[in-house]
Amino acid sequence: MVNNTLTMLDLFAGAGGLSEGLSEAGFHSLFASEIVPAYANTYKLNHPGAKVFTADIRSLDAGEVLSDLGLERGQLDLLAGGPPCQGFSINAPVRSVLDQRNHLFKEYLRFVDIFAPRAVLIENVPGLVSFEHGATLHAILDALAQLGYGADVRILGAAYYGVPQMRWRTIILGLRGKILPSVAFPEPIYHAPIRPNFTTTFDGQMLVKLPAPEVSAAFTTVKEAIGDLPPLICGERGTEVKEYISEPFCDYQRRLRIGSPGVYNHEAPRLSKINLERLKHIKPGGNWTDIPEDLLPKGMKRANRGDHTKRYGRVTPDGLASTILTKCDPHWGAYFHYEQERSFTVREAARIQSFPDHYIFTGTMAEQFAQVGNAVPPLLAEAVGLTLKSMLLEDK
Repeated sequence: MVNNTLTMLDLFAGAGGLSEGLSEAGFHSLFASEIVPAYANTYKLNHPGAKVFTADIRSLDAGEVLSDLGLERGQLDLLAGGPPCQGFSINAPVRSVLDQRNHLFKEYLRFVDIFAPRAVLIENVPGLVSFEHGATLHAILDALAQLGYGADVRILGAAYYGVPQMRWRTIILGLRGKILPSVAFPEPIYHAPIRPNFTTTFDGQMLVKLPAPEVSAAFTTVKEAIGDLPPLICGERGTEVKEYISEPFCDYQRRLRIGSPGVYNHEAPRLSKINLERLKHIKPGGNWTDIPEDLLPKGMKRANRGDHTKRYGRVTPDGLASTILTKCDPHWGAYFHYEQERSFTVREAARIQSFPDHYIFTGTMAEQFAQVGNAVPPLLAEAVGLTLKSMLLEDK
């Protein structure tokens, strides 16, 4: 049983991937804000101890939330969230006025100001570092400094923390009244074949944390992630809760199956007749270049064969998955199962994101895919949470 001794709020919470990982690290979510009802419903279902506000955060009074939670200013341990940051730039005055994302990030700062939490955590895409030539990130760090936080940034590869996909996230951490130590960001614990395709430095500092030479553990593979889930044919729905096809055959499966009576959200999306025909020609590790030209989409007949290498891809069982996006659409990436003639289910996407099997997604299938794809991988969030927890408990 996780000992949730530390308190947190999750703003722009989505379906709750960040909160799930932080909960495993020992944080208890008191409150979450999420504007999309389907996302908020999933959060409520899986975090029943948290109050969930489902509306535009700009209509939310931070002072009232502080009072309703029975907290004093400075008492909250962690304010976490993924506020849109790309409009927050001191070098783009016209854009900063017009871009609503700017104002949304200011809402996050408003909560920091009112709650004065002991720590802050902001997650975003790797492109945040290079956006507006770094001016956006400078503005964020400066804004936190003005509120009394020593903050820093790193880009973390999810596969280095056990997540079986090629996903990177920018993580900003800050401590109230202190300089953030370098140990605040978790050390990679796995090796993985991932390479950054984005700016990796900021003010001359290397942001990507790489595994140390002594790290020997191999990454989690796609088969280890989903190989114990029941097979389906394309379009098959089946029962709401399905049985596992075997005992767990790796630690990853053992962990994600804890507390779940079976397999939820495991229904195969329908594929068009032409996509099923294309799939027949794609081998594991292959992509659109395996498809006969007469079956290719019109636009791809003119494409360079070295481009779009993930489109219409079939994953390899012993490799990493593509980054899980808001649609597991084969036209977007490698989302065909390695041995079954279909694309991933919501549960398979959730497994690849490291969600535990007891985490149930609500709404339509499209809404569920979007919730999974937009989430922070819980295992990555847990790794960050454990280092934060260590620092915060030292000061209690």
